[in-house]
Amino acid sequence: MILARPEEGIDLIEISANAVPPVARLMSYDKYRYEEEKREKKERLAQKSAAMKQVQISARAAQNDLLMKAKQAEKFLNEGRNVEIALRLRGREKYNQPWARQKLDEFLTMIPVEFKRITEPHFGGRGMNMQIVKK
Repeated sequence: MILARPEEGIDLIEISANAVPPVARLMSYDKYRYEEEKREKKERLAQKSAAMKQVQISARAAQNDLLMKAKQAEKFLNEGRNVEIALRLRGREKYNQPWARQKLDEFLTMIPVEFKRITEPHFGGRGMNMQIVKK
C-alpha cells in the first residue's frame, strides 16, 4: 500500500529522524516548507527582540535631552534588556578623554534604576561606549 501520492501533492515527510521509531507525516511538501520558514522567521524575530538596545548621547547635549535619554535607558532596563550607552564625540572632543568620561558619569547618575556595568567605558570608533544591565 502506497501512502504518499506525489501526483496529488501528498508526500511522506520525515519530521524527526532521531526519534524511535522515526516520526513521519503525510502532507504537501510545499506546505511543510512554508510552515518551517514561518517558524524559523518567528524564532529569528524573537531572538532580535532580546538583543541589546543602544542609547546615543552627545557630550554637548542639553540637560533635558540627557534626562529624556536616561528615561529611555530606564525603560529598556526595566524590560530586562542590556543597554549600550554610546557617547558620541566629534573633532577635538575625542582627544579630551577625562572630560568625556566625566560627561558619561554625569549621564549615568541620571538613570534612576540600579544597574551593573557589563563593560567599562572604552574609547573606539566615534566616541566612548559602555554596556549596562539591570541589577
